[in-house]
Amino acid sequence: MEISMRITKTLWLSIHLTVMGVLISGCSSTPPPKKTLDDICSIFYYDDDWFDAAQNSFKRWGTPPWIQLAFVHQESTFKPHAKPKMEYFLGIPIGRSSSAFGYAQATDAAWYDYQKKTGRWNAKRNDIDDALDFIGWYNYQSFQRLGISRTDPFKLYLAYHEGHTGYKQRSYLQKAWLPPVAKKVSERARMYRSQYQQCR
Repeated sequence: MEISMRITKTLWLSIHLTVMGVLISGCSSTPPPKKTLDDICSIFYYDDDWFDAAQNSFKRWGTPPWIQLAFVHQESTFKPHAKPKMEYFLGIPIGRSSSAFGYAQATDAAWYDYQKKTGRWNAKRNDIDDALDFIGWYNYQSFQRLGISRTDPFKLYLAYHEGHTGYKQRSYLQKAWLPPVAKKVSERARMYRSQYQQCR
């Protein structure tokens, strides 16, 4: 009886480890090293899952890979669990400025909207496949609702940051710091594009 129970426990442990191994191997790749973040080719060479994710999003939604990755660089510097900084009052933590999370810094509301509209209920914000798909999807909405070209990183980023309603109301004009950030994203996208054309 005792031997039988030991065999059963061993069998269940083996099955558990096997399942965990499959789940882990199915997860998206780890973020690229910091030293590679200024070179899109190095990012793709580091792990071709990044290339595949960017290409899939591009084919589905039309935002080029160099713009997708410029967004990720600005939003999270490629950190899968990135969050806004904790805010404090008299030394007491009072919460974060928003619910933004993950590679794309998507808020809870925006992510739910994405899942609802695409049916990707298992999508995760710290998975690069899902994060790049979200960026592509959101920019496609900007293209449809606002008429912004999917190859215009400056305007796309303003709409991404302010939301479609905010962009329509030109709320970014009341934030002197935001247009320079959008310009920085645009410049990085241009740099990534030039590099991308040289990738082997």
